[in-house]
Amino acid sequence: MLYLVATPIGNLEDMTFRAVRVLKEASLIAAEDTRHTRKLLQHYQIDTPLISYHDHSSTQRIDNLLDRLAVGDVALVSDAGMPGLSDPGYRLVKAAVEAGIPISPIPGATAAVSALVTSGLPTDRFLFLGFPPRQQTARRAELSAVAQLTYTIVFYESPHRLVTLLQDAQELLGDRQVMVGREITKQFEELWRGSTAEAIAYFGAQDRIRGEITVVIAGASKQAGKWSEEEVIAAIQQALTAGKHRKKVAGDIATEAGWRKREVYQLSLKVDND
Repeated sequence: MLYLVATPIGNLEDMTFRAVRVLKEASLIAAEDTRHTRKLLQHYQIDTPLISYHDHSSTQRIDNLLDRLAVGDVALVSDAGMPGLSDPGYRLVKAAVEAGIPISPIPGATAAVSALVTSGLPTDRFLFLGFPPRQQTARRAELSAVAQLTYTIVFYESPHRLVTLLQDAQELLGDRQVMVGREITKQFEELWRGSTAEAIAYFGAQDRIRGEITVVIAGASKQAGKWSEEEVIAAIQQALTAGKHRKKVAGDIATEAGWRKREVYQLSLKVDND
């Protein structure tokens, strides 16, 4: 079994009982940074053998881990949070899936979700984009691609690029509500909320921003993400074909599409007539 074991993103008390047990019982722990993980293992008196697995690990290292998985359980951990999320764990998980090796997640602390649920922004639908591209052209292209989406957006970002990301977001997404989570669960935790413009002014005035950063940005308004008539018709056709009630279809699609319910209902009658 390949276990994906979540580790604390700051506060060591966020380690779960199950995670400690799995790390003790595994035959091997693959860690993003063995020096960092060794401190965690010492704290919980875990003496399981440790091996490195990180961004620069070779294909040979993955093959070695697959060989170990053929004879025993291996636990994968990252420096913080859930392995495989915005870290090299994805490559090993993909290889294990292709090799038919069973995989089990051991959930725990995750910065993206922790920031999202404390942001005060809608949490029913969100888009996690990990770390935005370092190059401005690529970063701005990514922001432009999601500008019309109504989902709440979550980014990870390094402290020295935070203000630049906020400036690009202000220009391409408009002045939206944001939450910047810094050092979540740690001693100097900061959960800052306000508009994009206010965030630029606040963080831009600081001499040096430190710590792990998570940025949560409100999605586009319903009007900003208004669907075209063709998109509404396609959604109506799909819903009616599925046997859904016309009035409910009109209400559901109107909410998503930024249209009035009456307009969608009238369009649904036209679809039937056509």
